[in-house]
Amino acid sequence: MLELDLSADIQALRVTYGDIREVVDVEALRTDIARLSEEAGAPDLWDDTERAQKVTSALSHRQSALARVEGIGNRLDDLEVLVGLANEMDDEDSAAEARAELAALTELINQLEVQTLMDGEYDERSAIITIRSGAGGDDATDFAEMLMRMYLRWAEQHKYPVKVMDTSYAEGAGIKSATFEIEAPYAFGTLSVEAGTHRLARISPFGSADKRQTSFAAVEVIPLMEEATEVDIPEGDIRVDVFRSSGPGGQSVNTTDSAVRLTHLPTGIVVSMQNEKSQIQNRAAAMRVLQTRLLLLQKEQEAAKKKELAGNITASWGDQMRSYFLYGQQLVKDLRTGHESGNPAAVFDGDLDGFISAGIRWRKRKEED
Repeated sequence: MLELDLSADIQALRVTYGDIREVVDVEALRTDIARLSEEAGAPDLWDDTERAQKVTSALSHRQSALARVEGIGNRLDDLEVLVGLANEMDDEDSAAEARAELAALTELINQLEVQTLMDGEYDERSAIITIRSGAGGDDATDFAEMLMRMYLRWAEQHKYPVKVMDTSYAEGAGIKSATFEIEAPYAFGTLSVEAGTHRLARISPFGSADKRQTSFAAVEVIPLMEEATEVDIPEGDIRVDVFRSSGPGGQSVNTTDSAVRLTHLPTGIVVSMQNEKSQIQNRAAAMRVLQTRLLLLQKEQEAAKKKELAGNITASWGDQMRSYFLYGQQLVKDLRTGHESGNPAAVFDGDLDGFISAGIRWRKRKEED
């Protein structure tokens, strides 16, 4: 006779789930949803399109967050019922379904638990990711494009909207750089652990000697800020260049000089935008990203000064944070957390959740040390 007992596992999940509900603050979510629903129902809402989009987006995000949390509670209740039915009917198929649901809920609750670890000042914001090719010639520019596709596939799998803001194509393969926005709650807190230098080792498809080639690409992740008003940039500190947007191989995609490149002269920070419809829109988008980068730079310098005064000047992030091996032993390994995958193809296709979760837990431990 079937004796399926998952009570201890379910109780452990309920304890973690209770902690998550407390941290997420379900009642505050409901209050926000009620307020935003009232705003969204105002007859004059769409008189201000930008504000309307912010209200409806915030409402949608909070409704999704509440549905996700509440849905887990319902599934835990249903799981207990399923276990009871499996035992009562002596049904192995129902027992197998219950075990599968337990595994699925365990993974889902673990993911939500990781989100509760994100309590940084900007963690709940959407993210702007910039990828730049490094040393390694065509292999490096090809690697940069592989990384871009990896993050876009990750966003697609999670149903997060993506907006490509700028792409600079290499003369040979791949891209020199790309900047894109991932719009989702906690996208910055989630993806900020991906920032750093990524290393690829493989037999180069661009060489004739079948030699192993090592190449590098840098990933930068910053939060999306609606207005970085804390940073005042004098006009004299910025050089503005306008140029014609272009696609792969120099093919023109715009017949006017609508693309904009801003150079912050004191720091050398360069921001390019070409995917908006007008020069004015591209300049506004570029200015917002520049202000954000300068704000973060200012905070990093303040934090570094505090560490120096405290006698601790050890960097918390190494220059190389992850290696991708595509020859011999197929392997992707994070050098900070030790998390690894023997399936690089899946990783490059967006299977990043394990690396991201490990990175967030690692960061939290470092903060607590």
